[in-house]
Amino acid sequence: MILANDYFMQKWPETGKTIITNKERPSNIWTRGVYYEGLMALHEIFPKEAYYKYAYDWAEFHKWGFNGGNVTRNADNYCAAQTYIDLYNLEPDAKKLKNTKANINMLLNTPQQDDWSWIDAIQMGMPVFAKLGVLEKDNRYFEKMYQMYMYSRNKHGDNGLFNPKDGLWWRDADFDPPYKEPNGEDCYWSRGNGWVIGALAKVLTIIPQNAPHREQYVKDLKAMAAALVPIQRPDGFWNVSLHDPTNFGEKETSGTALFVYGIAYGINNGILKKETYLPVIEKAWNAITKDALHDTGFLGYLQSTGKEPKDGQPLSYDKIPDFEDYGLGCFLLAGSEIYKMK
Repeated sequence: MILANDYFMQKWPETGKTIITNKERPSNIWTRGVYYEGLMALHEIFPKEAYYKYAYDWAEFHKWGFNGGNVTRNADNYCAAQTYIDLYNLEPDAKKLKNTKANINMLLNTPQQDDWSWIDAIQMGMPVFAKLGVLEKDNRYFEKMYQMYMYSRNKHGDNGLFNPKDGLWWRDADFDPPYKEPNGEDCYWSRGNGWVIGALAKVLTIIPQNAPHREQYVKDLKAMAAALVPIQRPDGFWNVSLHDPTNFGEKETSGTALFVYGIAYGINNGILKKETYLPVIEKAWNAITKDALHDTGFLGYLQSTGKEPKDGQPLSYDKIPDFEDYGLGCFLLAGSEIYKMK
């Protein structure tokens, strides 16, 4: 984890530097927000001052604010709030949460529940509500989070984005039936499902044991974990396309890392049986660290940004994705939960 993170921090010494791919973007977009989630998880188990400073300087550069300002309803934009709240909790100062509270309170006090129309948004947004609910000791954040989550789960698309039969999620309404993969199976994108199980693990980490609706998140995490076991590749990774190995079926690091994170959390907290699930994540973590992680700290087999298996293809050990930050964040989240194992 230190190796991979050092590689990135050395490559991006200026935390406020814009990210240029097909266009120029500010460095507080979701890809970087996910990286900082991972960095704060690493800081929790190895509180190195350089990590704190790297996160703090990033937040300061952006004035603790969001791409899209304080009226954004796009969860990608307020993903950065997860780290802002973590930094606030380490050293409270009202200015750190001024924008976060303004934005999330706007969501809290408007009736819309359908903002999270693509499953990536569940990871970007849900933990922000969970953290504020704890911080403010206010169950309204938990209720709104639940309403938005269940709208994605049960109402977006034709019948919701979660398929209880398969225990997996369609990425958005474009991919629910009648859409099929070339082999006739439903399209379940690896990283998209990773975002959901990662969000469930993170929210369960944050909210109190007696928080409303906790049992729903536990039930869904268990269903997803059970669905992932039989479709793990022999080499330990999961395919980009979970149910069609013929359609961009190669190994992929970010989805695999998020599955490791979600399942490891389940084991560590008595939700998943260790004897069943430990061999699964042991194989996956070893696969990432042996087959994807370079001696330099670069992570290979990482799918670029997108929304389905075909995006950013082909993958390889050496291919540099369009953004290197979010994959590292997923890896650090996985590693931090593995590290906590008894």
